[in-house]
Amino acid sequence: MRILSLAAVGLLVSVTAPVAAAAPATTRIDRLDPALDAVIAPGTRIERIATGFLFAEGPMWRQGKLWFSDVQGDRLLTVTPAGTVDVVLKNSGGYPNPPKGANIGSNALATAKDGSILMMQMGARRIARLDAKRMPHPFVTAFEGKRLNSPNDLVFARDGSLWFTDPPFGLFNGMDKDPAKALRFNGVFRYANGTLTAPIRDMTLPNGIGFSPDGSTLYVSNYGPDMYVRAYTVGQNGALSKPRILIRYPAGSGPEGPDGLKVDRAGNIWTSGPGGIRIVTPRGKVLGQIKLPEVAANLAFAEDGHVVYITASSSIYRLRTRVAGELPLYRR
Repeated sequence: MRILSLAAVGLLVSVTAPVAAAAPATTRIDRLDPALDAVIAPGTRIERIATGFLFAEGPMWRQGKLWFSDVQGDRLLTVTPAGTVDVVLKNSGGYPNPPKGANIGSNALATAKDGSILMMQMGARRIARLDAKRMPHPFVTAFEGKRLNSPNDLVFARDGSLWFTDPPFGLFNGMDKDPAKALRFNGVFRYANGTLTAPIRDMTLPNGIGFSPDGSTLYVSNYGPDMYVRAYTVGQNGALSKPRILIRYPAGSGPEGPDGLKVDRAGNIWTSGPGGIRIVTPRGKVLGQIKLPEVAANLAFAEDGHVVYITASSSIYRLRTRVAGELPLYRR
């Protein structure tokens, strides 16, 4: 896929994006267990509300709009429930004159306690904070004096600590083999009270991240080559124990690997991965799968929690749920 070279910074520029009220015929929800009916009503319709992006990622509901990143388009955008798309920030990844074919745009987004927006900048290899004019400023850039790899996804825990994954996807020359890579591991980090720690260092490509509703369990997806979602018991001050595999994806499951994940109020994990988004119980039972005609990278619960937006390659999809999703700790 090609990259748009967007070095200049611009704010709130309306763009034209093709809008479709109905998703393609290949879109469906596979019911693998009767318990899915309590989560998603039978006959639920999936809508495609906007399309025309290069690779949509990092969705966040804020102030009545879905904010998201076009990783390969190097833009931060918003879309309204009616499908109106605005460009909030160009060159959102923070890398000047990015090369074609690289994943260097912004990625996941989160609202901080003070109401500002934190944005993962894959190109600049940092977490940035957007000011009132939507201009990015460095927030977390290094661990023990070494540059981060390429921050990907993030979530606030109930105690206010910030957790994030740091795979090397934004590096250019074979990821882990890139000479610019400073850290010897691809970690999961915790930022609290001005201190950055790395509680997880043994995953090859940590990607999506989320907490159970009571905060007692941390879930992290591993993109590959061994594809799985791992669960940890969370103790005092973020101490992790009892790592276990929630779900593993066998080879040949479909294109791409385990990516973003979110958790609903019943404790089910909605995890994107090969073949679509699986809805999995805390015990690892797959209740169902959302199938789309393109790769679903991530999702966000929105509005009152009963609406799910999915960022899937070139498009944004939406559906309603019976079970509300866990909304972010800080939200606007």
